[in-house]
Amino acid sequence: MKIYWYNGSKNIIGERVREARKKSTPPLTQQDLSAKLGVLGFNIDRVSISKIEAGDRFVADYEVIAIAQALNVSLNWLLTGSN
Repeated sequence: MKIYWYNGSKNIIGERVREARKKSTPPLTQQDLSAKLGVLGFNIDRVSISKIEAGDRFVADYEVIAIAQALNVSLNWLLTGSN
């Protein structure tokens, strides 16, 4: 599968994942987010979350949905930055 870059990144959600993770109450570590995703049935380890936040990892559509759930943010905000 060919992965395309968008403005130097493999995903558009990385910066907002980091922002939502740090602004949650209490702030979540990457390991905490990984654990929350595990409870939801998604195996995304801390290193993968780091790569997502850095824009170095492609994120599948079903992972975007799970990340939004785990961070308690809307899909629209996660994808576009607007409510």
